Amino acid sequence: MSKLTVYQYPQCSTCRNAIKWLRAEGHELNLIHIVESPPTAEQLRELVEHSELELKKFFNTSGEVYKSQNLKEKLPSMDAQEQLQLLSENGKLIKRPIVTDGDRVTVGFKEATYEETWKA
Repeated sequence: MSKLTVYQYPQCSTCRNAIKWLRAEGHELNLIHIVESPPTAEQLRELVEHSELELKKFFNTSGEVYKSQNLKEKLPSMDAQEQLQLLSENGKLIKRPIVTDGDRVTVGFKEATYEETWKA
């Protein structure tokens, strides 16, 4: 089985469900606390590239920090590097969990996506 890196927040039920699913599939997990040790702007850039998702999909749009900083209004006027820097400075802004094997990346937890990407 593959070893996966999981950027997660232990108090997040979505993260716990994702981890449970991945472990049931037999994956070895390297768990990283996304708030205590958020990925750097460079790591995030690589994750975005490998995910084939838009950068905005990496923002936790339902989180308090996103709302309190009025990022819905601010993000469109920020360039990619500014957005990556913002994410790297506050793990609570990042949609979670982020799972990667170094080549593939998923953001959030949708069982259908996990079946397609991480099924043993």
